[in-house]
Amino acid sequence: MACSIWKGSIAFGLVNIPVSLTSAERRPDIQLHMVDSKTHARIRYERVNADTGEEVPWDRLVRGYEYEDGRFILLSDEELEQVRPQLTKTIEITEFVALDDIDPLLFDKPYYLQPEKRGKKAYALLREALKKTGRAGISRVVIRTREYLSAMFARDEALILMLLRFPQEIVPISKLEIDDADTRSLQPSKKEMDLAVRLIGDMEEEWNPKLFHDEYRTALMDYVEKKIAGGDVAEDVKEGDDEEPESTNVINLAEYLERSFKSSKSPKAKKVPAKKATSKGHASKNTPAKKSRSKKSPAKKAAAKKTKRSA
Repeated sequence: MACSIWKGSIAFGLVNIPVSLTSAERRPDIQLHMVDSKTHARIRYERVNADTGEEVPWDRLVRGYEYEDGRFILLSDEELEQVRPQLTKTIEITEFVALDDIDPLLFDKPYYLQPEKRGKKAYALLREALKKTGRAGISRVVIRTREYLSAMFARDEALILMLLRFPQEIVPISKLEIDDADTRSLQPSKKEMDLAVRLIGDMEEEWNPKLFHDEYRTALMDYVEKKIAGGDVAEDVKEGDDEEPESTNVINLAEYLERSFKSSKSPKAKKVPAKKATSKGHASKNTPAKKSRSKKSPAKKAAAKKTKRSA
């Protein structure tokens, strides 16, 4: 069972619902450490003064804001405590908005809200009301020491608290190098648009996130486990697979879409099962060949013969 981060309540109007907050995400990342290749010892990082190169003890460390190059305003823990948001255990909904109106770019981190025993009825009421109206409750919530903007909405049998990014945290599209000067010349022809729409329709599938997984993590763990077991050498990564083809100045977009549409109509290739690792003592096809022993140079041979004779 997932551990709750804190216990508090949801408040909207005169309704108060006791809940606990639990993270709705898990990141099974592979943790790699920096290690000395000679001794296999972990690398330790030191707190070093950038000017003197001396190590700084913990009791001399303070936080500082660099307002000019090399000039800092120092901030003590007491000063930071004064401006820190007041710790509260209440998620107070200030307004309800259409969930579809929230820009997905603002979604940051999801949490589950679980009802406490005495709040199950009110919890179910809010959940079903949000489902029926398609609305999300907007609130501010303090988690640990930071205040977040959040949206609360229903998902299946649970209430989700989605932390939101503030609008100023999103890079505006106007900052991108997209030139609108040639918009008219870049407008697709009717044929190109029809083919693009047909291609999209042909490739349309029902969204099933369970079909996707972190392939890099799986491959890395397989490789690590093989090294731990002292098994065969993993298959070499083929170079050039990810290289982009050289672009040409003129692109026949309609022809490209036509080819894409035809290829999408062909039967989908079946997944080929991965080859089993070869047993120990037998090199696989991709196992690097052992280096041959270097031959002795003529000078070394002569020296060896001379040593033999003298002996």
